[in-house]
Amino acid sequence: MASESPVRHRQSPRRRSPSRSPSPRTKRLRRAQGERVVGRSRDREDSRGREKRGGERERERRRREGDKERTRRDVTDVEVGDKRRRGSGREETEERKRAGADDERQTRGIRERSPSPLDRSSRKSRRSPERAPASRHDEGSNARGSGEEPNDEDDSIAKMKAAEEALAAKKKEEPSFELSGKLAEETNRYRGIAILFNEPPEARKPNKRWRLYVFKDSEPLDEPLQLHRQSCYLFGRERRIADIPTDHPSCSKQHAVIQYREVTVEKPDGMVEKQVKPYLMDLGSTNKTYINKDPIEPQRYYELREKDTIKFGNSSREYVLLHEGSAE
Repeated sequence: MASESPVRHRQSPRRRSPSRSPSPRTKRLRRAQGERVVGRSRDREDSRGREKRGGERERERRRREGDKERTRRDVTDVEVGDKRRRGSGREETEERKRAGADDERQTRGIRERSPSPLDRSSRKSRRSPERAPASRHDEGSNARGSGEEPNDEDDSIAKMKAAEEALAAKKKEEPSFELSGKLAEETNRYRGIAILFNEPPEARKPNKRWRLYVFKDSEPLDEPLQLHRQSCYLFGRERRIADIPTDHPSCSKQHAVIQYREVTVEKPDGMVEKQVKPYLMDLGSTNKTYINKDPIEPQRYYELREKDTIKFGNSSREYVLLHEGSAE
C-alpha cells in the first residue's frame, strides 16, 4: 500500500491590507499640531528679533549718552582751559605792570639819589676846612650804615599820588559853561516870547542881495522886501517877534523862517568851495508852507533857488525870491 506522501500545504502569503487614509479628525489634529509648531517657531523668531532690536536700541542709547558725556567733558575742558588762559594772561599783565612800576621806581630813586659830577664838585668846593673832619666822620658812619637805604621811593610815590588826587579834584571842581535847560530857555526868548527856532552853527549872512517880491492876484504890492541884512528872517502873525509879518488868519504866530547857511558845494571842475545859500523851514504851522505850490514838511530845511514862489497858509499872497543879479 502505497504510502501516502505527505501533502504540504503552501501557505498563501498574507495580503497586506491597503493603508487606510486618516480620518478627518486626525487630519484636523495633525494640522492643528503643525500650526502650533509653526506658531511656536514664529514666536521664538519674533522674540529673538525683539531682543535683538531691543539690544540694538540699548546700545544706540548708550552710545548717544556716551557721545553727550564726551561732548560735555570736552566743553568743560575748553571752558576750564579758557579760564586758565585768561587767568594766566591777567597774571602776566599784572606781573608786567608790577615789574614796570618797580623799574620806574628804581629809575626815579637812582635819579634822585645820584647827583651829577658838577653837583659833587660844587659840594666839595663849598665845604670849609673846619668841617672836613666832621664830613669824614659822617662818611665813615654812612659807610658803616650803608645797609640801610633811604626811604626816598616811598616819598616820591606818595607825592605822585597826592598830585594825581589834587588834579582829579581840580577837574571835578571846574565850572561848566554849557547852557542848562532854564538858561537855554531864557536865551531863546525875545520880548518875553519863546522863539520856536534856534539858528544852526553854520548860520551866515548872505553874500548876495536877496529880495522878496510880494504879489497878490498877480499884482505886485509895495516895494520888495530886502533879505540880505541878517542871517535869518522869521515869518508869522506875532508882530512883536516876526521879521516879516503875515497877517492872514490862516498863518501861525511863528509860521516859517528863512535861514542862510554856509554849505560846501562842488564845482563842475571838481573843486570844492563854501557858499551861503537860503533855506526855508516850516515851524510846525497849522496850515503849512508851500514852495512852488508844493507843501513842505515841518522842521526840515528846504533849499530856495532863484525865482522860487513861497506861500504861507491859505493866504493869497505870493513871495517870489530874486536877487540883484536876477534878470527882470
